[in-house]
Amino acid sequence: MLSYRHAFHAGNFADVLKHSVWLHTLSYLQQKDKPLRIIDTHAGAGGYHFGGHQPIRNREYDNGIGQLWQKADLPPLLATYVKAVQAFNAEQTLAHYPGSPLLAQALLRPQDRLFLHELHSTDCRLLRDAIGKDPRVKIIEEDGFQGLQALLPPPDRRGLVLIDPSYEIKSDYQHLVRQVISAHQRFATGTYLIWYPVVLRQRIDEMERALQKSGIRNIQLFEFGIAPDHPDYGMSASGMIVINPPWTLWAEMEAALPYLADQLAKPGEGHYRQVQVVPE
Repeated sequence: MLSYRHAFHAGNFADVLKHSVWLHTLSYLQQKDKPLRIIDTHAGAGGYHFGGHQPIRNREYDNGIGQLWQKADLPPLLATYVKAVQAFNAEQTLAHYPGSPLLAQALLRPQDRLFLHELHSTDCRLLRDAIGKDPRVKIIEEDGFQGLQALLPPPDRRGLVLIDPSYEIKSDYQHLVRQVISAHQRFATGTYLIWYPVVLRQRIDEMERALQKSGIRNIQLFEFGIAPDHPDYGMSASGMIVINPPWTLWAEMEAALPYLADQLAKPGEGHYRQVQVVPE
């Protein structure tokens, strides 16, 4: 479980989707002045330096943020995401990639609180270095699934949760659904963002059916892929399941998903889907 390092995949096509949705949802919830509790269950190292000491080996970002870096025709949701990444790069060259913790920290207001869980000891140390001394942020070196329940419900009943485990263990899919159901029972009005990789389609289908049977309402799904599903390909697609999404997200994704499938996949191989898994 502790072998996974997000630095291998930082800025790839899956990060583009995850962090675009993350930023849009966070910004939407901050339209109200009330404090917001933000929870990241699997935070990683916080930020990544391309060409630095961290193990970015396969240059997956070349087919992710690297493809979008200087595009002039980006849909609004993706333009906001690219602008947020550009803020971490002083030059025009893409050298630094902020993970979800740094993207969230950059948007924090004085009244907001950010809770970051990371179990990998090395990544947790890097995360502390990346965040610095910020009284609005608490870093917790433990399994995010274990720590999530203790943070719910937030004192002001306003919260955003990002759940993106490594899925190295097959049981992570079922465990995630159980944890989400438990969290929702504690805090039904919270917004939950669930990232998933498509390696074996059957596991995603099973997770969707489990959520449909959970009794949770208002669930949307957004997915795009760079290759057809194939058990020998590796991750061919990724998706975001959103519980209690912003009402603005659906229209934004109608523009963003086809753009991503067209720009980041080989001709004829890109695909996407946008599904109302459970209505309000």
